[in-house]
Amino acid sequence: MIIIIGAGIAGLTCAKYLRDRGIESLILEASDTIGGRVKTDKQDGFLLDRGFQILLTAYPEAQKLLNYGQLNLQSFKSGALIRDNEQNKFTKMLNPIQEPTALFSTLFSNVGTFADKLRVLRLIIETQNTQEEIFENKYQSTLQYLQNYGVSDKMILQFFKPFFGGVFLEDELNTSANFFKFIFGKFYEGDAVIPANGMQEIPLQIASYLLKDAIRFNTKVTKIEGNRVYLENGEKLYGEKIVLATDGLTAEKLLGKAQNLSFNKTTCTYFSASKSPLTEKLLVLNPDRKAKIHNLCVPSDIAPNYAPTGKSLIAVSTQGNVVEDEKTLTEDIKKELITWFGIEASTWQHLKTYHIPQALPSLNQKNKEIFPLKISDILYQCGDYTAYPSLNAAMLTGRKVAEIL
Repeated sequence: MIIIIGAGIAGLTCAKYLRDRGIESLILEASDTIGGRVKTDKQDGFLLDRGFQILLTAYPEAQKLLNYGQLNLQSFKSGALIRDNEQNKFTKMLNPIQEPTALFSTLFSNVGTFADKLRVLRLIIETQNTQEEIFENKYQSTLQYLQNYGVSDKMILQFFKPFFGGVFLEDELNTSANFFKFIFGKFYEGDAVIPANGMQEIPLQIASYLLKDAIRFNTKVTKIEGNRVYLENGEKLYGEKIVLATDGLTAEKLLGKAQNLSFNKTTCTYFSASKSPLTEKLLVLNPDRKAKIHNLCVPSDIAPNYAPTGKSLIAVSTQGNVVEDEKTLTEDIKKELITWFGIEASTWQHLKTYHIPQALPSLNQKNKEIFPLKISDILYQCGDYTAYPSLNAAMLTGRKVAEIL
């Protein structure tokens, strides 16, 4: 029997590809549900993803694995609204390739310079179909790459830091430039989407390909010795092969050795509103990273099922360490929301706050190691921490471990 520890995206993917080859496995999941970091809670008729998340339809592994039609994917408009705090307004920056009528307004907007817009267009073309073998070149940060590419400091501050700071969950753009080019290309090759009924529909779909008894919930593994897996309840299981598909820190504990992991943090604060403050299906970026609102989205504008009839769901993301308690942070966010959208924002009701200290594995100069998927003839590992931080990497490593097995 093959034992897979963890029912996140990587573990489910591994089990699915094994089953495609006629090999059954048993997944041991410590919690009471599947998905790992990709989970959706239901509260008062709202769908709350545990942290703002999206799927890029151009991800090659997602295209292999998922049935997009069954997920009923709902698309963001390609571009962003950028907050101008000095003039108290928003500037729209759309993708001129997908929105050709917006070419003129985008090129002559006050975000960056005209030359910056031309460089972005060139970058879009150059990063199309970027392959996953993205770590073969010498390390360079995203910031260094953009500066060497000729992008102005103004453009980096107004667009790249708030947008990709929200993608990487770190505002200094220390993340690998090779990873940036891969992700940048995928944003423009396809769509940024969310399933109509929440992000957890993705792991639920993968799990639907497995046998009903393929996953044991509330089953915490405390130790691995050879072919033996020891459970918290005292039970011991034998596995011909064992796959670690947990988060990185849990993998460290079960392996009994440090893997030099670090993580980028985020906090997502949800509000209920009587109506959306936005008129388009766009992500809002705030270049002022000292503020409490770094990025804002209205998921119910994209997928109406995220909110009950007559309501809108507002998602506010704050990157990095949040020192305030939940009440103070909520009050500070509300004050900023009022300056953005007027007194109407004062009536918005706080729904829930998610602090996610291990939201994404860091991929920078200090933490750029790619981990082997095969640890021994018995033990294997998969998950985005072994490669690069994304859903695509979780699926990729899960598939590769299945193929090795």
